[in-house]
Amino acid sequence: MPAYIIAQINVTDPAKYQEYVKGAGPANAKYGGKFLVRGGAKSVLEGDIPFSRIVVTEFPDVEAARRFYNSPEYQAARKHRIGAADFNMVIVEGA
Repeated sequence: MPAYIIAQINVTDPAKYQEYVKGAGPANAKYGGKFLVRGGAKSVLEGDIPFSRIVVTEFPDVEAARRFYNSPEYQAARKHRIGAADFNMVIVEGA
């Protein structure tokens, strides 16, 4: 069953955040992730979505998504993101 990582992001330090992107993208691909949404224009239909950037990544299953997140490659990239963005991330099981 597919799983999705959904990230909500407000970039606060664009230069530092780009270092995160350089490492996170290849790690994502290595662990079977496929970007479905990567920023782009959004239209809020209900509620308050205080994040300017939303990323949705599909993985083959929850285990693959966790392998990506816990991988040495992603954790190295993540260090660049700390202090460069307000960031929420969740894994959601697909239907």
